[in-house]
Amino acid sequence: MKTVAFVPIRLNSQRVEGKNLRLLGGEPLLCHILRTLLRTRHIDETYVFCSDERIRPLLPAGVRFLRRSETLDRDTTLGREIYDAFTSEVEADLYVLAHATSPFIRPETIDGAIEKIRSGEYDSAFSAEKIQTFAWYEGRPLNYSLDNIPRTQTIEPVYIETSAFFIFPRPLWCEHRRRIGDRPYLAIVDRIEGMDIDYPEDFALAETIAATRGIHR
Repeated sequence: MKTVAFVPIRLNSQRVEGKNLRLLGGEPLLCHILRTLLRTRHIDETYVFCSDERIRPLLPAGVRFLRRSETLDRDTTLGREIYDAFTSEVEADLYVLAHATSPFIRPETIDGAIEKIRSGEYDSAFSAEKIQTFAWYEGRPLNYSLDNIPRTQTIEPVYIETSAFFIFPRPLWCEHRRRIGDRPYLAIVDRIEGMDIDYPEDFALAETIAATRGIHR
């Protein structure tokens, strides 16, 4: 089962200027997820999907560069447009969509999710954070009753998708335009492993975590 990972990259980030090239632990942010993907056991090829050739010299050895259209760099571009473009150029049995904004995801977590799909028990996988507390949605409690307040230890947990990775077979995307199937495996990660750097304060926190963990290239 050929497994290909791809990391969509654009350099015109709006919320955190120059985010993907900004140094984290002495190395550009985008390099952390790439090195993680290279350390997995089950991924055959790893690509950066970007319109700007200038990032080529920054890529770790073993990462392939695939140039995409600059039209995919617009703020209004949808994820499905990027996935359509990549899957039309690179064929694989299984795709691992990963994001540079999740630098602390572990290769073991990705490998474990791939193994779950290969077993046939699950048709897709994604990283998720388990939140076991009182949650609300559309003005109402989501996982408990106002008339019967449970202990947090026994409350029904809520699972939140993180952007670290989504794993899906080619037919699921190419035929159904879905990155999550009907039988997904939820790879549960903690708050640090599933961290998504989306705002300046997120990057500041990531720098603290990297320093504490001794992450330096």
